[in-house]
Amino acid sequence: MSHRKYNKILVTGSNGFVGKALCQTLRNRGDNYVGSVRDKAHVKKGQDFIIVESLDKNTDWRKALDGCDTVIHLAARAHILNDNLDDPLAAFRLINTEGTLNLAEQAAECGVSRFIFLSSIGVNGSMTSGIPFSSNDVPYPHSPYAVSKLEAEIGLRAIADRSSLELVIIRSPAIYGKNAPGNFGLIEKFIRLGIPLPFGSINNKRSLVAIENIVSFIIICIENKKAKNELFLVSDDEDLSTLEIIQLMGKLIGKNPRTFRLPVKLLRGMLTILGKRQAAVSLISDLQVDIDHSREVLEWSPPFSPRK
Repeated sequence: MSHRKYNKILVTGSNGFVGKALCQTLRNRGDNYVGSVRDKAHVKKGQDFIIVESLDKNTDWRKALDGCDTVIHLAARAHILNDNLDDPLAAFRLINTEGTLNLAEQAAECGVSRFIFLSSIGVNGSMTSGIPFSSNDVPYPHSPYAVSKLEAEIGLRAIADRSSLELVIIRSPAIYGKNAPGNFGLIEKFIRLGIPLPFGSINNKRSLVAIENIVSFIIICIENKKAKNELFLVSDDEDLSTLEIIQLMGKLIGKNPRTFRLPVKLLRGMLTILGKRQAAVSLISDLQVDIDHSREVLEWSPPFSPRK
C-alpha cells in the first residue's frame, strides 16, 4: 500500500454512530485526532474533543482545524424518520451542503491536505433493477437528503480543483450495527419488544455496510495515497434480503426476531396508504452496490461478514 504521511485528524460528528466507532479506533491505534462536538455533556470519557456549536455557512472552524492536515467530515442532518418541515430540502442544504462547503473552504485555507467526505448511496438513486450502482453512474438523487449530499460533492470538487485540498468521497448505503440510528434503530426496538414484523415474504437484495467495515474503509482512505480525488462506493459486498437484515439485527442484540408473512403487494399498499412510500421502497426494493473500484484502487476488502 502507498501510505501518505499525516499528523492530526479532525473528525466532525464524533458523537454520532460512525463518529464514536471511528474515534475509538483512532484512539486504539494511537492516532493524533480531535473530535468536534456540539455539546460537551455528550462527550465520551477519554475522548479528545473541541466544541463546535453549529454546522452551517457561518461556522468558524479555525480553532478546530488548528494543526490538522486531515478532515473526516461525518456530521450531517440525517435519520429524520418523520420530517414535517415545509421545506426539508432547505434544512438539509443548510447543514449538509452549505455547512460542508464552509468547512472545506476553511480547511483549504488552513492548509489541510486531505478532506474525506461521507456521502450517501442515495446520490445514485433509491433502487436498482439487476445492475448494481457503480461509481461511474450518472447521479439520480431520490430525496432532499440525497440532493443535499450531491450538491455538497459538486461544491467540494470545485474547491479541490482550485486548491491543494485532496478530496475523497465515500458513498455509503445504510450503516448498521448495535444501537444504530434511523430505521435500524426502529427495527432493533421492535425486536427487543417482541413485536412481530410482517416482512417474511420479502426476497429482495440490499447492500449494507457494517459499522466495522465503514470504519475500516475510512482508515484506508486516511492512509492510502491512491485515495486522492477519488469517489468510492462501499458495502459489505454481501447483499441481504429485508428478512435477513432483521435476522442479522436480532443476532447483533442477542434476541430472536418475530416475523410473519404478508403478501408483498399488500404490504406495499399499506405502507403507501400510511404515507410511507419511501419506507416501502427501502423495505421491498433492491439496492445493490458494486465496490470493485474500491477493492482495486485501495486493495481493500470488508473485514466483517454479516453471514458469519
